Amino acid sequence: MTDTREIEAAIYDRLSRVIDPELGRSVTDLGMIAAIDAVPASGADGNGYDVTVHVELTVEGCPLSETITNQINGAVASYPDATLTPHIEVSSMSRDKLDDLVADLKAERKQNPFNKPGVKTRIFAIASGKGGVGKSSVTANLAATFAALGYDTAAIDADIYGFSLPRLFGVHTQPTNLNGMLMPVTAWGVKLISIGMFAGADRAILWRGPRLQRSLEQFLSDVWWGQPDVLLLDLAPGTGDMAISVAQALPNAELVVITTPQPSASDIAVRSGLVALQVPMKVRGVVENMSYYEHKGERLHIFGEGGGQRVSEQLIEALGYDVPLMAQLPLVPEVRETGEAGRPAVLDADGALRTDGIGATFRVLAEQLMA
Repeated sequence: MTDTREIEAAIYDRLSRVIDPELGRSVTDLGMIAAIDAVPASGADGNGYDVTVHVELTVEGCPLSETITNQINGAVASYPDATLTPHIEVSSMSRDKLDDLVADLKAERKQNPFNKPGVKTRIFAIASGKGGVGKSSVTANLAATFAALGYDTAAIDADIYGFSLPRLFGVHTQPTNLNGMLMPVTAWGVKLISIGMFAGADRAILWRGPRLQRSLEQFLSDVWWGQPDVLLLDLAPGTGDMAISVAQALPNAELVVITTPQPSASDIAVRSGLVALQVPMKVRGVVENMSYYEHKGERLHIFGEGGGQRVSEQLIEALGYDVPLMAQLPLVPEVRETGEAGRPAVLDADGALRTDGIGATFRVLAEQLMA
């Protein structure tokens, strides 16, 4: 009896290192391990123990249940005396137990978690003066790059009227609802939330300022993000309500201005950066998208030249600090083709960051932003 209790305690200790991928907490801290039973093995040699772990998932049909049980299997099997394949019995938490868990998690984070002292999350708000410059594709590929480089990465689709991130990441599911607290959907290593993930989002969204602000507040405080290293926000074009709401809710955010080379886009892009004169946000840099198209070794400047540099110079003069042109991204049909198919172009089919072309370009951009 003493041996089995010692083994059960040792296995429980090993399970404390199994992290729920959605909540970012160990399965033991979350109360998901209801019991552990170890009994002497009944095999021919009589060595080792049969181990049964009783697991209670937060919700029935949890989309990550297989991931969690595989990790538990690995943790139990790594114990030297558990020589037989462990048995996992899976059920879901009782309503009262789940209510207590959610209440504890909400109490721990009563407000916007990204404004608390000591938070180390780097926040980049991807902005543009007008639509059609590739802001969302830059956001998606940059987020995928951060995740592929090993950063815990989250992204909020803050373009309520023109949301694009679900399609660009191939997301067709809704966030898991834990009694009013949402779990972001994870795709290609990135935690995502978007109004486009909810029922009825295929209809036109007719929201005025206060409701837009409330949607951002809910995305920040009613979604369990854990403690990501990087948070990206795909803003709506221009300097409207959502840009102001982001500045108020996330004054530690850094703006990244997206433009294309032609003056009609770059002149407007400057305005999105000048928001920093009126709100407590810093402009981190400028990215020029669709800079050129490479054909038979020659760079064709289809949309003209110099837009990104013009935006950089004007913002430096207006803001009084360095706003560098951080990248000039080529016009690559693959970005559209793979993005429309639900995979960021910087990743290969296995989800690894490409080492050439667009993958290498975004890697340099990500490293610059984190420097």
